[in-house]
Amino acid sequence: MGTERPEIKVGFIGLGTMGIGMASNLRTAGYGLVVFDVRKSSAQPLLDAGATWAETIADVGRTSDVVFTSLPGPKEMQEVGLGKGGLLESMRKDGTWFDLTTNSPTVLREVGKRFQDKGIALLDAPVSGGPAGAKSGKLAIYVGGDRAAFDRHKTLLDAVGDQVLHVGPIGAGNTAKLVHNMVSLVTRMAIAEGISLGVKAGMDPLELWHAVRQGVIGRRRTFDGIGDQYLQDRYDPPSFALRLAYKDFTLALELAKQLDVPMQQAESAYRTYTEALERGWGDRDSRAPMALQNERAGVSIKVSAEDVQKTLARG
Repeated sequence: MGTERPEIKVGFIGLGTMGIGMASNLRTAGYGLVVFDVRKSSAQPLLDAGATWAETIADVGRTSDVVFTSLPGPKEMQEVGLGKGGLLESMRKDGTWFDLTTNSPTVLREVGKRFQDKGIALLDAPVSGGPAGAKSGKLAIYVGGDRAAFDRHKTLLDAVGDQVLHVGPIGAGNTAKLVHNMVSLVTRMAIAEGISLGVKAGMDPLELWHAVRQGVIGRRRTFDGIGDQYLQDRYDPPSFALRLAYKDFTLALELAKQLDVPMQQAESAYRTYTEALERGWGDRDSRAPMALQNERAGVSIKVSAEDVQKTLARG
């Protein structure tokens, strides 16, 4: 268990779709919260709940014992941390920064060294669970960084997610997240290849789906998730936008290149995701590139939600 003090002052920067839910859960847990976002209107629900607005990033750093950031990517994280008036200049010695951003492990190690030299612990803590999980607190949090700082603030992290895991040194949290997301993204394309092949060979898509679900991978629920979008050819509204998934995929391939790890399947799938993005599908769901495989195979797959449920009920 952590040793968090109820009166600890917590800062939160970045109140987008994910950040607002996580910050709200911290406030609900009773922590004093000071918040900042480029749009003050995003903070209004938190302000109504008793949080304090900070006029600048530096104000968050100066007044907080622990700072959370939930930002679009590495560039924004570096600016918040190292830019003029950023957290490096403003946070106190012995402070702790949890970066919830899906980020570059290399960037995190570089920025972390700068903060370590000042006596501030930076831990990467990307989350998995989407906006619904951020709101409900049903999130996995992969934490990389100083174990003592993690243990000290475990109770604080438990207010944000229900599966809080320390996975290694700084950067390890994002390595785990990027591997998770990359495998997921590549697997989606492999599924599309298999289903489109079976349909072109004459199988009914629901019968094929039912059949492959009984195999070893299907028994692990790999195929359950394709019923809502791919089989129905329905990618709007997105549960995870393609442009965000593409950013994560890019980061994963950058990491592989840095470590000289070949990624033939990932790079092949990445070209398809790039094509989908170039078609203007960035705000569609990240499964939308699967439709390109159907197009290439010359098949049309579109079944009803009712039939999907009937097929699932067959076990």
